[in-house]
Amino acid sequence: MFKLKVISSTVRPGRKGPVIAKWIAKEAAEHGGFEVEFLDLGEVNLPVMNEAVHPIMKQYEHDHTKQWSAKIDEADAFIFVTAEYDYSYPASLKNAIEYLVHEWAYKPAGMVSYSAGPFAGVRAVMSLKSDLLSLRTVSLSEMVNVPAYNQFINEDGEFIADEKLTTAAKVMLNQLVRYAKGLKAIKEDK
Repeated sequence: MFKLKVISSTVRPGRKGPVIAKWIAKEAAEHGGFEVEFLDLGEVNLPVMNEAVHPIMKQYEHDHTKQWSAKIDEADAFIFVTAEYDYSYPASLKNAIEYLVHEWAYKPAGMVSYSAGPFAGVRAVMSLKSDLLSLRTVSLSEMVNVPAYNQFINEDGEFIADEKLTTAAKVMLNQLVRYAKGLKAIKEDK
């Protein structure tokens, strides 16, 4: 079984990211190919990058960085759950990604994007994929895009996916397993 980290990117009050991230984490756990851990950047609460030495050196000074490094290093795969803010992904996720370099490498990443409007966060995904490429993280083409996300949140605050979203999630999760298998060999061949 592969270790999957589901990372919820938003940190602002009233955010919906954790609700959507919990849904995809549940789907991943039920898939059977993963040991799933949910990481909410609102709870991880990384300060704006405050390490004096560039992360490529892996000479971390602060405990929050060492803990973040350990969490990401142990992962075999990721799912980034991201909102679209101003045609990109949230600064909180960019900050969390830029804390590290080596820990992201040779691991696949699925994306679950969402927005209040019809675009479903796809512009955020394009920016995120571009940034992950430089870290040797392999972004899958299969993803889940949630348009007008409020329509999927019930009165109890739970995310209720339709058949289209559930099918997209299964396809993405199957591909995450395939890529995790292949990239594991590459990662171990240092």
